[in-house]
Formats: sequence, structure tokens, C-alpha cells
Amino acid sequence: MFDFIRRHQRLVLIFLTVLIVPSFVVFGVHGWQEYASDAGTIAKVGDQTVTRQEYDSVLRAQTERMQQMFGGAVDASQINTPEMRSAVLDNLIQQKLLQQETLKKNLSVPDAQVREALLAIPAIAQLRRADGSIDQAAYEQLLSAQNLTPQRLEAQIRFELASNQLPSSVQASAMLPKTVLERFAQLRSQQREVSALDFPLTDFAGKIVPTQQQIQAYYDAHKAAFQTPESADIQYVVLDPKAMPTSAQTAPSDDVLRKMYNDNLKQYTTQEERRASHILIASPADASPADHAKAKAKAEAVLAQIKKNPNDFAKLASENSEDPGSKGNGGDLGFFARDAMVKPFADAAFALKSEGEVSDVVKSDFGYHIIKLTGIKPSQTKSFDEVKSQLADQYRQQEAAKGYAKLADQFTNAVYEQPDSLQPVADKLNLKVQTAKVTRTPDAALAQSPLGNEKLLKAVFGDESLKNKRNTEAVDVGQGVLVSARIVTYHPAATPPLDQIEAQVKQKAIADLAEQEAKKAGAAKLEALKKGGDAAFGAAQTVSRDNPGKLVPTALTAIFGADTSKLPAYVGVSLGEGQGYAVYRISKVSQPATQDPQRLAAEAQQLNQLAAQAEWNAWVGDLRARSKVKVVNDVTKAASN
Repeated sequence: MFDFIRRHQRLVLIFLTVLIVPSFVVFGVHGWQEYASDAGTIAKVGDQTVTRQEYDSVLRAQTERMQQMFGGAVDASQINTPEMRSAVLDNLIQQKLLQQETLKKNLSVPDAQVREALLAIPAIAQLRRADGSIDQAAYEQLLSAQNLTPQRLEAQIRFELASNQLPSSVQASAMLPKTVLERFAQLRSQQREVSALDFPLTDFAGKIVPTQQQIQAYYDAHKAAFQTPESADIQYVVLDPKAMPTSAQTAPSDDVLRKMYNDNLKQYTTQEERRASHILIASPADASPADHAKAKAKAEAVLAQIKKNPNDFAKLASENSEDPGSKGNGGDLGFFARDAMVKPFADAAFALKSEGEVSDVVKSDFGYHIIKLTGIKPSQTKSFDEVKSQLADQYRQQEAAKGYAKLADQFTNAVYEQPDSLQPVADKLNLKVQTAKVTRTPDAALAQSPLGNEKLLKAVFGDESLKNKRNTEAVDVGQGVLVSARIVTYHPAATPPLDQIEAQVKQKAIADLAEQEAKKAGAAKLEALKKGGDAAFGAAQTVSRDNPGKLVPTALTAIFGADTSKLPAYVGVSLGEGQGYAVYRISKVSQPATQDPQRLAAEAQQLNQLAAQAEWNAWVGDLRARSKVKVVNDVTKAASN
């Protein structure tokens, strides 16, 4: 939904908000004051500086994040562009400005809000005790591992929350008028009846015989398209646990297996399970004392009825229980282990002695329960003889793993200690030295092969391997498989000479010339039609921005950008991708009778979000314009080291 907005705004907003906006926590209250030194200064923002160290750190983090997003299939040099470096610097400058503005306006947040934000961090939430307090010793230990103290983290969070008041207050002021939203909805839903007159390349390509000069000109203008990628001829060896010969092993003795059995007795023991039915009179933990008392009284009244007529439990559950999952089954919960239920319920259910016994009223966070025990599955432990063959298999697997671990150590050491050849490690471990040709970017066709592993290719094209022709380290490519490789011959990216690829260039030149001829013929026909001429158009179809039919995006944009004050209207479009040219006749413009209210509301929300983002960008731009910002070192021209 909402393709019209996405085509123009979404990628930009995602890039701004996800890829290049690091958290304020990177800096914090104390951190910004530490950047006052001019050493390694890239930019000065008021009384603060952007240092080379923090710039490099953020740029490196953003590069790694984008590589992860694309599954490692993108070379860092393709990401670390002047545009990317400029965006990172601009964003750091913006953060300095917002920090200064936050302090200038004395923005702050209450302690309760800081505590809530702290407890929203999963690692800290896990340290919460049953009474709601935090395990202070574990909390300090966790932060110490991150070079933080509780005071520093809490100050950082407080400052971040305070800083967030700026964008929220500015963006909250942006609201589009209702008339703008309605006009947009009309434009988005507008329908146009169109028919096409096509000028396909096939009508022209057969008549074109390019000259040698035209072929040369096309080659000179499109050399990058014919460039062969950087590649290397490599040797490599693979240590694969599945390919290792199974060595004869002495069968383990019963004493060894029995020790394994006793050491892992829990693995062969099933928990006791109980089957029960219950009646729940709901009373949430946050209910008032009066509501709790009312619910408890009702539960006790139901319990009194059960004691008079024990066989009516299922009937009373169907009539009174407020647990929708079980009341339809007479309150039956099936079999469950102790840890499957909340503690008060589990304690009561497992305290019942015999089937048919009914508990007193039991209080939990859900309310008041009456529990009837209907079945018991006692804990059971499989005997040694029952699991003996399983234990023997586990023993053999463990011994095989130990043997492979020794081989892996030998492999890792050998490729490092004798870095100029893979033959020694191959001879030592009876491996085969294989050869292949690889590129820096993983080949999708080799996804299941070690040669398609991004970590291995990164090592192959690293400095040690590329410049010094040394073995790579032992790279774990998954499932315990280790690979080491070395470059035999390196082939830099290059464009073959014309005489080697002339047939390929000629074919491309013909397509390009045919496209030019198609456009020329189509443009001539368009002018004739605008002057009152006629042509044999195809069948008419009704399209909208949401339902383009088979129209390509360039055609749809041109059709809805055409002036329809006078019909029929005509528009010509180069379709791209070897599809030629088309002239479209617009014969009718209409609006649908009704529009989906939910869709209109969603579109209004998205438009208001875009307006809020525009308002924020304008406010930040104004803040920068009236602040003292000076870029000392231009980092956009070359990648940072």
C-alpha cells in the first residue's frame, strides 16, 4: 500500500533513520565533554569537536551494519563512498548541535522514566528480582564488562531521553491540512483510460548495421559495463569432519558407559506430570482490594457447592470459570509438568495426594482457582540397559570429536607455521590441494561450497594473502569445516580490448542504435498525433497509481504527469531495458465512487509522518545555520584509515 509515497520518500527516510543515525548513548553526558581536544579534530561545533577517533568508529560501525544487511555480499569499498562519509560527518555534527541545545534548554526527565528505560534493556531486565528490585552486584558486573558504571549509564540514558524531547516536540507541530490530504487521496486514486502504440526494438534492430566507428564509440562510452571483476587463481585445502576416515575404536567398557549414565541421569528422567481441571474466578493482580474480596467470595461459594456435589465439578466449571481456554472442557487442563504453571497453582496441584481430590481456593496473579486432580504420571527414569546402545553412540561421537579437534589444531598450526605452501599440511593430514578461480564477491552459485563463504574470500583478498602470497588463516566456513587458501595468480579488474569482445560490443551497439531509432520514430508519431493525426492504438485499459496493470513505472509516471485538461491527451515514453518506445493515448479521467476509510487514515498517517520528518530536517538545518560549525578536515574525499 502507498507505493506513490514510497517511490519518492521511503528509501531516503530509511537511510536517514536506520543506517546513519547512531544512538545518543554513543556519546552520553560525560562523553561529549571529553571531546574538547583539538587533536585529530575533523569539525568544530560550537565549543565541541568531532574527532577522528569517533568519526572512524561510527563509520566503521555503519559499514559493518550495511554489510550484515546484505549478507556480506557487498564489498566495504562499495559502501564507504563520499556520500556515506559525508552523511556520517553531518550526523555527528547534528548530534553535537542537539547535545548543546539540550543542555542550553535545561531539558531533563524524571527518575521514574530513567528507571523504566533501564528496565526495558533485556540484559538488565533479567536481573530483576521477584520483588521488583535489581540485583545490584550483577548489575554492576554487567556494566563493568562494557566499561560503564551505573552512574554513567543512567546519566547517558537520562540525557538521551532528554534529547529525544527535541525531535518529538518539533515533529508534533507538523500536521498537514485536511484539504491537502484529500487532494492527495484524489490524485492517488485517480483512474485514467489509456491505450498504447508500441515501437519495439525488433522493428529497427534488423535494419541496423553499425560502422566500426560506431562500435568503437559505444565501447569507449561503456567500458565499465564490459569490465571483468577482480579475481584470483587459488589453491586451497579443506578439513571436513564428515570426510575424515572413521578410525577403529575400542568398544567402551560398561564402567565407562555407566559413569556417563550416572553423570547425565537427568537426561534419562522424565518429570512427574499431573492432569487437573480448574475453575478460575478472574481477579488481576492490579485489581482493587474490594474486587479481590468479591472474586474470592465467589470462588469460596463455588467451592462450597463442589464439596456438596463433587461430581458437579465439570458442570460448575462450565458455568462459572472465567478461563476461556478450559471452561468449555469442564475446566480440563490436560497433563502438565510443575514448571508449566505459575508457582501458586503448581504448588497446590502437586500437593494433592490422589485423583479426585479438590484443593482449597488458590490465589495467583490471574485470580482465584479451585483445582481438581484427575491424573498422575509419576517421574520415570530409563534403566542403564535401556540406554546402553545410545550411550555407546554418544561415546563414539565424543571420541570422534576429540580426534577431529586434534586434527583441527594441527591444520591451524601447519598453515600458519609454513605459510608459503599448502602442500605440507596436505601431506601431513592426507588432504588434497585443490584449485579454483574466485572473485572478491561471493558467487551465489557457490553458496553451498566453501568457495562461496564470505569470510574465506575476505581472507583470500586480504593483505597477507594478496600482497605476500601467504596462506590464509584456517577459516571456519560452518559445520566445523576449516579451509585455508593461497593466491597463485591475481587478476585485477580490467576491461578486455575491443578486438576480444567485439561481437558482444556490436550486439550492444545495435540495441542502443535501435533504441535511438525507436525513440525518433515514436517522437515523430507523438508530434503528429498532437497536431490531430491518428494511429492504430491497442486495446484500452484503465490504470491508476495503485493498479498500473502491465505498465512499467516510467510509463505510469509519464501518464499521470500528462496534462489532461484536453482529451485525448498523448505522451511518449522510452521504456528502457531494451523495450523500445511507446506512445500512450489518454482518453478518459475518472475517480472511483468510494474510497476505503482505513486506507485513507493510513495514508494520512504516513503523510503526516513525512511532514514531521520534513519539519525536523528544516529545524535542524536552521539550528546548524545559526550555530558555529566549521569543518576542519574534509573526510569525504578519501576513505578513512
